[in-house]
Amino acid sequence: MGTEESNGFEPATGEGPPPSEPAATRAATVRTAFEGLLQIRRLTGSGHPDPVAVPAPWERNRPIRAIALALERSGATPSAVDASGRRVSAGYRVSSGESPGSVRVEWIGPPGSGAAHGEEEALAGCASALRDLGWTVLLYRGPRRRRYLEVEPPSELSGGHGRPS
Repeated sequence: MGTEESNGFEPATGEGPPPSEPAATRAATVRTAFEGLLQIRRLTGSGHPDPVAVPAPWERNRPIRAIALALERSGATPSAVDASGRRVSAGYRVSSGESPGSVRVEWIGPPGSGAAHGEEEALAGCASALRDLGWTVLLYRGPRRRRYLEVEPPSELSGGHGRPS
């Protein structure tokens, strides 16, 4: 019935402009979208002992949106860019991961923002929020020793409908 296109809501991926609406309005919109996601989990996860504890097919088909929504709902700060594409604030950035269906989460910011110094703690918070929602999260070090997360659905779900053990 409802799709992400029907309400115009876009979770913050860290690649868009700074928020234009008041923080309380955005928080309410994010809360409503997240409650919708939990309802999707309840309705589609009937084969799992706790359907709210694992990503739903909707999330596995749109992992960037799902991860961005989960991070925004957790209170993590998204990065942002201005109209010219220049990074204007430090925070998370969600993008396609190394393997199909995986998502990369980085903590980035404009030059001089100190994002690199806060990334370990910030990414630990992101990882915790995502693990609490049933995602598999691995921490890596990339170029210039910058850390990032690689996020994917739990292995029992990645190949189709896993059977609970």
